[in-house]
Amino acid sequence: MLRWTHSTYCLCTEGQVVHTLTEGEPVREWRPSRDDSRVAGVTSLGEEIYLLRPKAFDQVEVYDVISYRLLRCLTVPNSREPDAITSCQHFLCLYICDPDAKCVHRLDLQGSAAMWPVNDRPWDVSVNADHNLIVLCRKVRKIKEFSPRGDLLRDVTLPDDVINPLHAIQLANGQFIVCHGVFNRAIHRVCKISSDGRGIIHSHGGQPGSNIGQYNVPGHLALDDNDFLFVLDYYNRRVTLLSSTLDYIRQVVSRDQVKWEPYMLYYDIQRRRLYVVENDGKFSVGRVVVYSV
Repeated sequence: MLRWTHSTYCLCTEGQVVHTLTEGEPVREWRPSRDDSRVAGVTSLGEEIYLLRPKAFDQVEVYDVISYRLLRCLTVPNSREPDAITSCQHFLCLYICDPDAKCVHRLDLQGSAAMWPVNDRPWDVSVNADHNLIVLCRKVRKIKEFSPRGDLLRDVTLPDDVINPLHAIQLANGQFIVCHGVFNRAIHRVCKISSDGRGIIHSHGGQPGSNIGQYNVPGHLALDDNDFLFVLDYYNRRVTLLSSTLDYIRQVVSRDQVKWEPYMLYYDIQRRRLYVVENDGKFSVGRVVVYSV
């Protein structure tokens, strides 16, 4: 991670593993070439980690952020197949997308639950600086912004050459960062896109490959507090760090550090911990590896 002090900076080494959180059912079951694939993830709120698993009951496992001890389990009411998860630090709630039901679920820490329609299959979710929910709808190539109460504020259609988007986050200035590219597609890259969705401002990547500056399914994103970007590179089994202008900085997690196949990221800014979800090739065992970065 780059640590800035006025005009100088210090470049730290690769992330160091500090803990491996549970090996059980798949933490994320995702085959990028399939539209009906299942997704799960990990996030945190306050002193707790929330891990989403693809199962019928007790889908959300809650762990202590220090001891990593399992505290309790939560069930997403009225869900069909809950997938990606994110959290809102301001309103202290969880958001979970449900592609089969074409909806989003909200779980408050006080125990209340709500859901609202997306009217398209939601693929992944994130929260922006205004505490609104950003929902990526992959098949229709749209980003939909919802208020914390579920009101649709706007939808943004992505540029024509952003095909098969996999994750989207919104910067404080309104611009979006989107990663896109799946198996057997020509372009695999990360793009910074204007707030109206019409133009690409910066991009990193291109034809799929394993060299520096290339990706083979850039599947998930996470931001630090300097708008530096962690990019999970699915088939290359690594995590790359990019600058705020999408310039290559370094590898944060190398192939040698990954036991199975990485699927998604979550970055805890306060503790500077990077959570990387892995599943084995048969999608029978999953875990979360916690890195200090």
